[in-house]
Amino acid sequence: MKKPKWVVQKEQGKKADGRETVWLFGLHAVRDALMNPKREKLRLVVTLNAHNRLADAIETAKITPEITDPRKFEVPLDPGSVHQGAAMEVKPLNWGRLAEVCIGPFAPRVMMLDRVTDPHNVGAILRSAEVLGASAVIGTRHHSAPETGSLAKSASGALERQPYVRVRNLSDAIRELQGMGYIVLGLDGEATETIEAAVEGRRDRPVALVLGAEGPGLREKTKETVDALVRIDAAGAFGSLNVSNAAAIALYASRAPKESSQT
Repeated sequence: MKKPKWVVQKEQGKKADGRETVWLFGLHAVRDALMNPKREKLRLVVTLNAHNRLADAIETAKITPEITDPRKFEVPLDPGSVHQGAAMEVKPLNWGRLAEVCIGPFAPRVMMLDRVTDPHNVGAILRSAEVLGASAVIGTRHHSAPETGSLAKSASGALERQPYVRVRNLSDAIRELQGMGYIVLGLDGEATETIEAAVEGRRDRPVALVLGAEGPGLREKTKETVDALVRIDAAGAFGSLNVSNAAAIALYASRAPKESSQT
């Protein structure tokens, strides 16, 4: 019996995921990956200077580096990548299923990204999510920034610690979180309600914040699926915020009460 097309595509996707590798670069990103026991490390290429600066992390990771001449640093990086003499081939991290990373010890906060494709923005969002205690950042498998060296460098180490889960369908993920008790709020500059007003009296509930790409914003399907559309409470008129800045402000505005975060 011939397998349905969707089954074949799913199996092909799993095989492709199994073959996929990522080249991380830069001293900070490589060091954090070396120190992460969950990261599968395949190949480390360093200059002598970088090796000396990463010696403790290399020893911890128990990996044998390839030491190369700085003038012959031949690894598959984009031209202009500031590698600082260090690059490592790794397997992408597997954070598990959505439900596994979105259950926190108290009222969790989650960031969801609707077609945010710029790796620098996603990296900055991961940094803010880690600092402000978000349980996870969720994107889509297509139309969102994949795990890359540029994203890792922009995340400044947060990629190794902050769950970044990519789902097949964002609307389905929103509904799954709603079924788990989450209040799902979509950021929209034209909304009448502020984030603070939407969570007033409900800060002890889990909250997911959905942000769209700069320019187009949230898709109509996303707007129809969230519980409410909200805006950042701004002082006076202004244009628009960079999505990573908006993510940090929104996450802070929706934060859980202190007594919940300490229990």
